[in-house]
Amino acid sequence: MLDNMLSVMIFLPILGGLTILLLPFGRDAARAIGLAGSAVVALFSLKLFFSFDPSVVLAFVEQRPLLESFGISYHLGIDGISLLVLMAAGLLFPLVYLLFRTRDKGYYGNLLLVQGAMIGAVCAADMVLFYVFWEIMLLPMFFMIGLYGGPRRLPATIKITIYTITGSLLMLASIVYLGLAHHAQTGQWSFAMAALTELSLSGPGATLAFFGFMAAFAIKIPLFPFHTWLPDAYTEAPAATTFVLSAIMAKIGVYGVIRFVLPVFDESLVRYALLFSWAGVISMLYCGLAALAQNDFKRLLAFSSASHMGIIALGVFCLNLQALTGTLYQIVAHATSTGLLFLLLGLVEEQSESRQIDSFGGMASRAPILAVFFAVAMLASVGLPGTSGFIGEFLIILGAIKFNVVIGVLAATTLVVGVCYMLWLFQRLFFQKPGKSTDRCRELSLVEAATILPVIVLIIVMGVYPQPFLDRIIPSAERQIVKVVSERAAVAEHAPVSNQFQEQN
Repeated sequence: MLDNMLSVMIFLPILGGLTILLLPFGRDAARAIGLAGSAVVALFSLKLFFSFDPSVVLAFVEQRPLLESFGISYHLGIDGISLLVLMAAGLLFPLVYLLFRTRDKGYYGNLLLVQGAMIGAVCAADMVLFYVFWEIMLLPMFFMIGLYGGPRRLPATIKITIYTITGSLLMLASIVYLGLAHHAQTGQWSFAMAALTELSLSGPGATLAFFGFMAAFAIKIPLFPFHTWLPDAYTEAPAATTFVLSAIMAKIGVYGVIRFVLPVFDESLVRYALLFSWAGVISMLYCGLAALAQNDFKRLLAFSSASHMGIIALGVFCLNLQALTGTLYQIVAHATSTGLLFLLLGLVEEQSESRQIDSFGGMASRAPILAVFFAVAMLASVGLPGTSGFIGEFLIILGAIKFNVVIGVLAATTLVVGVCYMLWLFQRLFFQKPGKSTDRCRELSLVEAATILPVIVLIIVMGVYPQPFLDRIIPSAERQIVKVVSERAAVAEHAPVSNQFQEQN
């Protein structure tokens, strides 16, 4: 089984999900199956983390031909980049089954399908295989929002469907272009990542394919101006679905840029890096200011998540090792801190049946453990030193200043907006005079506290002892960035006025 560990992590949840959906299980049995499946995946994630050898290009490789004549294969493997996204997808899902116990059996089945597809997308080393898992991942999300969401779930589902289908079609067209390009240059079909990174891509077709990929991933991140689906989807989705969207699915958008766009479209990425860097900064600022204006705590967290995804995306487009390392670190840091905030407020929403911040207050005295857990997650979210959020944000800002001083300083300044709205939210929910919804809230149970405690420990460990994580990230980040650095040097040599590209890593 260990030789096929990645396949087990992909298909165990998918088969479990299909079993729940197709057989007449009750809600409790469905939840038990979901919890057992996600727990096995979590154990395998830990096994991968401690067994991973950062010196190899691709570890735990599995490869079987699927459509040999078209060069499409079932090719799996992970490096330090995919390892961290895989850890987030593997370790965080059990929290949903432990904390939310009253959903229909179909909801638990769809959760398992999403988890398996996410892990498949992260492990895929063939671009067609990645696309297949990418599409499988989207379908259960539509059901979880459309069937189990809030009163305005249908408009929210329609909006996210239009956005994601548009992005998927653009990505599919770009993948076909890459296959045709490989056939034209080598006489053979292939969609393997290792083969596609060797292509020489230039001209209008390559530029269009680059923007096709970027549109698909920018929608998923979401990056300004492709973010407008986010507030409605995050607000109307059940708390656990919002957690999955924010904590994990958005990271696969960033992962896609790092995994596919950065090594394959290095020339186009260098040419348009400044444009997308500004998009990241605008996302940070616009969504941060929008969060300040919200009275619905779920909507506030939605804009907060989009603002933080802006800085994570900025780290990719700075095209240097510091920023890329910070982005990879921040993927896990953001998944744990913001994901935990969504889960905690999801519990508050279920108890009080309210999301209006003004109707709360004084919860620190009524639920002190919940208040402490919320405070730790919030401080990690705003990047307090000693928490997981500080390491990633510090490296990204350092890399951003190295890339472009104006962008770096503006991004660092914009982080202050995040501190303002998070502290304001904390003060209004947990202090001040108790509101009418506070009486309906309760303290975390022993099971709930024990479930959340490992995430709190991980947030602190990543903040005070980041080296084990960095040891696994940096070698893969160096391999991923080396081709872009060469391209940047070539651009600087031929266009000396573009002084933003002149600095070397």
